[in-house]
Amino acid sequence: MARRPTKAGGSISRGGGVALGEAVFRSLCEALQAGSYRAGDRLREEEVAQRLKVSRTPVREALGRLAARGFVEPAGGRGLIVRNLDISEVLELYAMREIMEGAAARLAAEHASTPEIDALRDIEQAFVEASETDAAEMAGEMAREMARLNRAFHEAICRAARNRYLDNASRELQDWIALLGPTTFTVSGRPSTSHSEHQAIIDAIAARDGGKAEQLARTHIREALRCRLKLLQKQ
Repeated sequence: MARRPTKAGGSISRGGGVALGEAVFRSLCEALQAGSYRAGDRLREEEVAQRLKVSRTPVREALGRLAARGFVEPAGGRGLIVRNLDISEVLELYAMREIMEGAAARLAAEHASTPEIDALRDIEQAFVEASETDAAEMAGEMAREMARLNRAFHEAICRAARNRYLDNASRELQDWIALLGPTTFTVSGRPSTSHSEHQAIIDAIAARDGGKAEQLARTHIREALRCRLKLLQKQ
């Protein structure tokens, strides 16, 4: 069985003048995205502080920000737990993701440089290589790697769109997606269909066809939602 990733560990620094509370907050958000924390997991100030080698004050601040954004909720006086999104929230989340990913692909077709398009192809090649493992004991690890590369792919498109507001909104949306649990790449056949969809999006961006790029990106997210709903039915 694939080993679940360890929770956010190691000390954190305030590189670049980042306040300690902000650094802790970012670390916890990254842990959510990496799947280190999942829906129902408990977060306690003392444990997080020990793990990150900081005092409890910045941890309290960071957890307060997570609660304000709705990522965690009280656990009956025993700390906080990572929220589990209900089906209506999942549908709303993917509806917004479809709109935003479509807009990002359209804008990327207008603004992406040749090196950025080449970088998209490189990310996609790494995705293909990650999907080709035959070892059953590595399946979970490879699914997580595909999920990481998938995030990198969509983040690269968003950066190429040259719109800071879209980029910021997309990053927040990714934090919410992290609450959904197992990646859709655990659904049979999804890695191969996702690759085909990614490749078509890259080709449309390279051809400077914004309308087609947007349509393909929106279809890609609708297919991701279909797989997400399959996973939810099994829970």
